[in-house]
Amino acid sequence: MGVSLDEGRTRLPAVLRRLGAIVLVAGLGCATAEAPAAGTPGIVEGDSLADGAAARPMPAWTAFCRIDPASCRVDPSQPRLVALTDRVLETIRAVNTAVNARIVAVTDQDHWGVSDRWDYPRDGRGDCEDIQIEKRRELAASGLPERAMRMAMVINPEGEGHAVLLVRTDAGDLVLDNRVDAVLPWYRTGYTWVKREGDGGRDWVSLGGVRAPVETAAGP
Repeated sequence: MGVSLDEGRTRLPAVLRRLGAIVLVAGLGCATAEAPAAGTPGIVEGDSLADGAAARPMPAWTAFCRIDPASCRVDPSQPRLVALTDRVLETIRAVNTAVNARIVAVTDQDHWGVSDRWDYPRDGRGDCEDIQIEKRRELAASGLPERAMRMAMVINPEGEGHAVLLVRTDAGDLVLDNRVDAVLPWYRTGYTWVKREGDGGRDWVSLGGVRAPVETAAGP
């Protein structure tokens, strides 16, 4: 069962309610996400996405992890959730906006001549997953635990596969996205949630294809 926007508003603390902002849509679809299994509704627990069964990793993610295993390694001693203070929220917003502005969005086909490749955008260009892993690297350098920052595969409202970065907090899951400059709760993205990196490193978990309501204007 989904979470209505009104229900979500009543539960969110003040720091998360201040996430409401005009969403600026860049509109670049990228990556390949498998459609969720038919008849799998997904489960919502509070303001966080609920994990399902084990899921198959993206082949390009697996290749990236072979080349750069440190970027995929998870320290189990780190917390799974970030305490969402004003300072943390400000840092998340700043990194999301700065990386979106700095990295030119380009498809892997145009960039590398392949359909899907994960890598850091060292030359200032990259597609959605490249942009999100750069955000994770910069947030980790700012002190956020990498274990609480998980890559996720979604299907956008246009039916395209897309990658975003989930920052899992004690106030719910927040989404960093190159399609939008606002940092939003997961259920305000309009995305269908397919799967995400697990907490243990080289594993992924299903998100069951739960659909988020579309809301692209100012929040409460």
